[in-house]
Amino acid sequence: MNQFTYFLPVNIVFGCGRVAEVGALTAPYGKKALIVTGRSSAKKSGLYDHVKNSLAEAGIDSVLFDQVSQNPLTTTVEEGARLATEQGCDVVVAIGGGSIMDGAKGIAFLACNDGDINDYIFNRKQSDHALPLILIPTTCGTGSEGNGFAVLTNPENGDKKSLRCSAIIAKASIVDPECMQTMPKKVLASVGFDALCHCIEAYTSKIAQPFSDALSLYAIEAIAENLVNLYTGADTSTEAWEKITIASTIGGMVINTAGVTLAHGMEHPASGLKDIVHGQGLAALTPAVIEASYPGAPEKFARISKLLGGTDAADCAAQVKALLQKLDLTCTLGELGLSESDVPWMAENCMKVSAASVANNPVVFTQEQIADIYRKAL
Repeated sequence: MNQFTYFLPVNIVFGCGRVAEVGALTAPYGKKALIVTGRSSAKKSGLYDHVKNSLAEAGIDSVLFDQVSQNPLTTTVEEGARLATEQGCDVVVAIGGGSIMDGAKGIAFLACNDGDINDYIFNRKQSDHALPLILIPTTCGTGSEGNGFAVLTNPENGDKKSLRCSAIIAKASIVDPECMQTMPKKVLASVGFDALCHCIEAYTSKIAQPFSDALSLYAIEAIAENLVNLYTGADTSTEAWEKITIASTIGGMVINTAGVTLAHGMEHPASGLKDIVHGQGLAALTPAVIEASYPGAPEKFARISKLLGGTDAADCAAQVKALLQKLDLTCTLGELGLSESDVPWMAENCMKVSAASVANNPVVFTQEQIADIYRKAL
């Protein structure tokens, strides 16, 4: 067994109704919170008011920043960081899905660091300072509450890459299954598949280790047993929501340790270029990536296949396709607005922004081979 290190200092506060504790959990870290949300859902659901009131009861003032959108932009992060600084905020509280949490992480980081955030994303500059973060996920997909990644898109050139540092690991992540249950079915399918991909990719990564393997397998099984039933309404029990929510958080934790591989590496250029839904991009790419990659880790892909209802590594991609059909998530890159003319740029950009994902894949492909996989997914 190779040597490894496992370090993930995130405080997961799990359970139905625990979002009510946000004021008490935030109080040790600041007196004025920047609450980061999307444009409408947190308000419509009443969760924003619930959080704001809990903070007020704990003696914490708050300012709202509600401009984060799908595939959060570096420019939006800059805007949020300016607001946090101008208003004297000393803690950031995020309410939302992965885009909101990643945007909040970027805001918390840039509020404490000078210069262009892209320099930190590409490691031209380094810092381990950020405002304290409290995260409240409302979708069970990205697992951003469980790691130190913030995936951001540069609108000037389409680069979609993650800021990575321990300072943007949350001081507390309130994982409350009740906060997930207002998701539209289409969103549940997309984010649930993203969570599955995190676990599959971390499990088959070349830098996987025993801790990440054990967690990944637990989560893959939980998603396989519960996601379709929740999506179709066959099972809407609290237990099913708890299992899928835990699996999502685990997905974020394991990629913090073992990274993602080629499906995510190839999806980021696609959504950076066309602003497509991340889960849909993964749905278009993952079967083709698995089909090309399973010879590099046949035992692991066989185990994944069996958890999804298959028999061996060779039918793992088919099992993923079958799952996508049940989730009404089957699609191609062409249907998402991409074309043959986009392939060369995406393949080149993949090598640029996702070098680690390419290197961690069970089979390491050349740029031209990656271009061929993009073509198969069109």
